[in-house]
Amino acid sequence: MAWDLIFWVLCFFINIALLASSFYQLLSLSDLEADHLNPFEAATRINSIVLPEFLLQGFFCLSFLLTWHWFMFISTLPITVYHLMLYSNRKHLLDVTEIFRDLNTEKKYRFVKLAVYLLLFTVVLFRLLSASIFFFFAWKFEELDIRTSLFY
Repeated sequence: MAWDLIFWVLCFFINIALLASSFYQLLSLSDLEADHLNPFEAATRINSIVLPEFLLQGFFCLSFLLTWHWFMFISTLPITVYHLMLYSNRKHLLDVTEIFRDLNTEKKYRFVKLAVYLLLFTVVLFRLLSASIFFFFAWKFEELDIRTSLFY
């Protein structure tokens, strides 16, 4: 029981990091559009966190696969596959010379990622709360736990 709670706390913090990364990238692109940043600074800021975000997203998806949380695995799989496709085609980094041409598509891509991470945040938060309630009040629900009657 404690492992389930620890897993969802870890997923909560990973999801917070992914949300912050996506929001930071979107904020940098908005600053570039408003001419508060030059293209080199914006591309450097975004490119420095792209690879850690891809790795964290891959770990997030893989952890759901290894713990048999199939709904969460399937909901994180499309963005992970898209990240793998970007990385394998070497299109994961922003080019300083073409950043203004790709600005609208990059902003839309970051908005979609932010929406997906917010949706995942609500599901992870719900699962974290349900795991913590079940963990702290397990003595009241022991007779309702079907796993204990099947495996012990």
